[in-house]
Amino acid sequence: MTRVHGQRKGRDPGGSGPAAPLGGRRRVLLLNATFEPLTALPLRRAVVLLLCGKAEVVHGDPAGLILHAATMTVPVPSVIRLSTYVRVPYRAQVPLTRAGLMHRDRYRCVYCGGRAETIDHVVPRSKGGEHSWQNCVACCTRCNHRKADSLLSEIGWRLPVIPRAPHGPHWRLLAHTTDADPIWRQYLGAPAA
Repeated sequence: MTRVHGQRKGRDPGGSGPAAPLGGRRRVLLLNATFEPLTALPLRRAVVLLLCGKAEVVHGDPAGLILHAATMTVPVPSVIRLSTYVRVPYRAQVPLTRAGLMHRDRYRCVYCGGRAETIDHVVPRSKGGEHSWQNCVACCTRCNHRKADSLLSEIGWRLPVIPRAPHGPHWRLLAHTTDADPIWRQYLGAPAA
């Protein structure tokens, strides 16, 4: 079994402190051979790419964590780069996902400003509304129940902003990575709205 050792509060810098199993929700930025960002991988998948020789570490973990296996040690990566170039098909529009929509609306209900837990169709699907970026908004459970199957004009509500599809070269990558390492910014550029 692979274990993580490192320099954290209460740990011995030599790695003799308690070990944590590999896994969890930690993400690693994957770059193409040209340093173009591709996606954020789970740590376990990134380590497999490193061990198979398909990728190399560009930036290690800022805390200096190290993975210890039976026959080798590997620094915990924050950013890795593929050894060979992978051609990625161009996608003109960002696909609508729950995580992407919540990120676009900053996890806030567009109606009351509270914490969003659900997605609401501005024009209900039962009344011909589409499941699209322009018709979906983040919403709290309370407002979603109050609005129910009504049009905004029927209940006297208004949208503070017009929903639109997000844009930007790395928007999809940023949308799914809320706990990104600050070192990623040099590869992702400025966040796009």
